[in-house]
Amino acid sequence: MKLLRFGEKGQEKPGILDQNGQIRDLSSVVNDINGAVLAKQLDKIKNTDLSTLPVVDAQTRLGACVAEIGKFICIGLNYSDHAAETGAEVPAEPVVFNKWTSAVVGPNDDVEIPKNSEKTDWEVELGVVIGKDGRYISKEQAMDYVAGYCVINDVSERALQLEGTGTWDKGKGCDTFGPTGPWLVTKDEIEDPHNLNIWLEVDGHRYQNGNTSTMIFDIPTIVSYLSQFMSLQAGDVISTGTPPGVGLGQKPPVYLKAGQVMRLGIDGLGEQQQKVVAAQ
Repeated sequence: MKLLRFGEKGQEKPGILDQNGQIRDLSSVVNDINGAVLAKQLDKIKNTDLSTLPVVDAQTRLGACVAEIGKFICIGLNYSDHAAETGAEVPAEPVVFNKWTSAVVGPNDDVEIPKNSEKTDWEVELGVVIGKDGRYISKEQAMDYVAGYCVINDVSERALQLEGTGTWDKGKGCDTFGPTGPWLVTKDEIEDPHNLNIWLEVDGHRYQNGNTSTMIFDIPTIVSYLSQFMSLQAGDVISTGTPPGVGLGQKPPVYLKAGQVMRLGIDGLGEQQQKVVAAQ
């Protein structure tokens, strides 16, 4: 299933993409696409006759595909060739940081360059959505805790991330730095999440063109690892790292400017498109 949320900001409704690519309104079936629904009501959605549900205008805005995200956890330097382009060593264990949930926006919403920023960058990433609560999860059982996958743009301000003191988080969690969606694709639709083409363009120029097969730490490893330090809960989102081609890795580095357009996607998970604007 391809689950989504549509409508104006703060008023999104649950939806699903039918076999003809039309958005259907799921409001009569579930109250939202959130942790509680992912944990207990996916079968209810799966058994619904989508032809009986109202069709939604295709031009309707899409919100983030998961509501009420509890934790937005990110894995850094998880592609060996990306680590190399940034001058970092391949990590011995997953590098963990967070995005604040106030960064979450819809897949096609504007992305804001923070005030006084000159180094705002892009990162297309595979998102993993947790479908049930757990902790101290084994690698062997880890996929049982995954509801599905989505596209994430891990927008990053490199000066705030790398040039000051403190953690990466302050350069990762600025408002609008977490476009999520367009839809949450349930794991039964993705044969192998570790073999998906993943790409990003800015103004039509393709900077990132990778495949999830080159991730250093696979999804079971990441889920198990994180669960040793925190409980994972239905509705949490894990962003699993980016392939090479980020602006920081260009020679010389290239960063986003107001008026530019990012377009990005992952096989089977859809595409995003964001206009870059200056924060007011």
